Amino acid sequence: MTDNLPPPSREHPQPEYTRITESKFWSSFHYAFSGIMYATRTQPNMRIHLLIAALVLIATMLLRLDRLYVIAVIIMIVIVLSLELFNTAIEAVVDLLTVAHHPLAKTAKDASAGAVFIGSVGAVLVGYLVFYQGIQQGGPRVYTAVAAVPSNVVLVMFAVVLIGAILAKAFTGKGTPFQGGAVSGHTALAFAAATGLALIFQRPLVAVLAYFVAFLVAQSRVEARIHNVFEVSWGAVLGSLLALAVFVLARPGGVL
Repeated sequence: MTDNLPPPSREHPQPEYTRITESKFWSSFHYAFSGIMYATRTQPNMRIHLLIAALVLIATMLLRLDRLYVIAVIIMIVIVLSLELFNTAIEAVVDLLTVAHHPLAKTAKDASAGAVFIGSVGAVLVGYLVFYQGIQQGGPRVYTAVAAVPSNVVLVMFAVVLIGAILAKAFTGKGTPFQGGAVSGHTALAFAAATGLALIFQRPLVAVLAYFVAFLVAQSRVEARIHNVFEVSWGAVLGSLLALAVFVLARPGGVL
């Protein structure tokens, strides 16, 4: 008898997902971001430009620049990054088409690099004109706000920077807690101390001397071949930004 037999199992159809590369619309974004990622991985200058762009955008927020100034900064960032991508593309095409050294190949690479250089110089000039106004208007207000930070924030600052360096080393899986790794912990602590001294004493001479000593610490890590320039640069950025963030959050009101 077949009455007691279980009913045949019904297979639920699995939803079909279209890959990004199979869509003409989304594939254009996919390939564009692939080009950006390639340039970031292979070109040190691209990484430097991206790092500077992030720092400049943070500065526009802290100094409360007018919208027109922020627009000018964003336009220059876009121009410099676009020129760096064109430079990477031209270098790749030249390397593909030429096997031996050729004067025209060198000319193409030099000209594309020159375009990036001109764009970078223009960005520096625009940045000077923009931030001069911002520092003149917002500088005293920023310093007054930082002066309200309690003195025990220094201990918290060092702890936060040390934790950040440890997390960076742990996630990258490179180096030991006190030597090597993707981020220089010594450099991060040195630049955090320099940032703290500059904010507490609010004197240009103290800031210059503090950052000079921090630079010597970074330079010693490179000379000892414990870290490379890129790793100590990340350490300097990590220490400076975390120290600034702790000072900003510790003052009354929490924000500038």
